[in-house]
Amino acid sequence: MSSDEVKVNMPEYQCHKQVWAFKIAAIYPDQHGQWWLKPADEGYDPIRLDPQYMVKHDPVAGGYFVLYKDGYKSFSPAAAFEEGYTKIEDK
Repeated sequence: MSSDEVKVNMPEYQCHKQVWAFKIAAIYPDQHGQWWLKPADEGYDPIRLDPQYMVKHDPVAGGYFVLYKDGYKSFSPAAAFEEGYTKIEDK
């Protein structure tokens, strides 16, 4: 069954959530086997990624690390994220 056939039988939703996110410049291990995410945005420290996050989301450079208000951490491919979210500029 194609995705077009499936979506005909599904309700449609529009996203309206506010999230925190970084575009990922790089993901790399350290000497202790921990994984780190380097944000593409300047001025932010790398983020340590737990092994469960790596296995569940399989993040790649160029996509987005996403943090929801409830603390849930996710990964979004760049095209999907950029199509659904607009950056809130500093006030």
